[in-house]
Amino acid sequence: MSAALQTTGLSKTFGGITASDDINFTLERGARHALIGPNGAGKTTFVNLLTGVLKPTAGTVTLNGKDITGLSREARVRRGMARTFQINQLFATMTPLEMIAAVTSERLGLGSRLFRSMTGERALIDETADILARFRLDDIMDETISTLPYGKQRQIEIAAAFAAKPSVLLLDEPAAGVPEAERKELLDTVAALPADVSVLLIEHDMDIVFRFATRITVLVNGRVLAEDAPDIVARDPAVRAAYLGEAGHG
Repeated sequence: MSAALQTTGLSKTFGGITASDDINFTLERGARHALIGPNGAGKTTFVNLLTGVLKPTAGTVTLNGKDITGLSREARVRRGMARTFQINQLFATMTPLEMIAAVTSERLGLGSRLFRSMTGERALIDETADILARFRLDDIMDETISTLPYGKQRQIEIAAAFAAKPSVLLLDEPAAGVPEAERKELLDTVAALPADVSVLLIEHDMDIVFRFATRITVLVNGRVLAEDAPDIVARDPAVRAAYLGEAGHG
């Protein structure tokens, strides 16, 4: 595999505090990769550097072989990077149909208002329908988002990110706040994402991490403590001490 997303010497300081410290990281093309670490480890800062929310003090970010370190958030999305958030960023008064059609319409260059009529643009209609079906939203596509269960709202957010046609998708705690009864459908949806989309999962729930990821990076104090296959990371004494606890992951 080749790198879909890579950082070299990525660092960020705030005054005298180093939040990201010389991070070298590679997300392979098609990977299912998890980023974990205790509270205050620097995960959010690192993701904000990847997505252009923050500018690094030093180092580079490369997306599909192109240096994007100086690009804006919007430019990174156009280059193929999409992100979901710990708290969903949906338009609560829209329907799933409107939300997905709006994102798809923008990406196809059809304008943000065209989706409201959904006429005369077969590509828009077909792609919106395909995404709604893929994410199991077609049966609720005309319901107002604010009235839907939180698990469905999280699925809509992932579907909207997918509608941007990313080559790299960053999922920031997708199951956060989702009731246990709604988690299986959400996790099944994430597991069924296409293989050509490289996924970086930022997550606290170790059951989710070990079910999803084929590779794990552990951040502690803004530095990479370990990176390897899940079973090796789970046995690493330094990781156990810093994050997983002595019992590890069964």
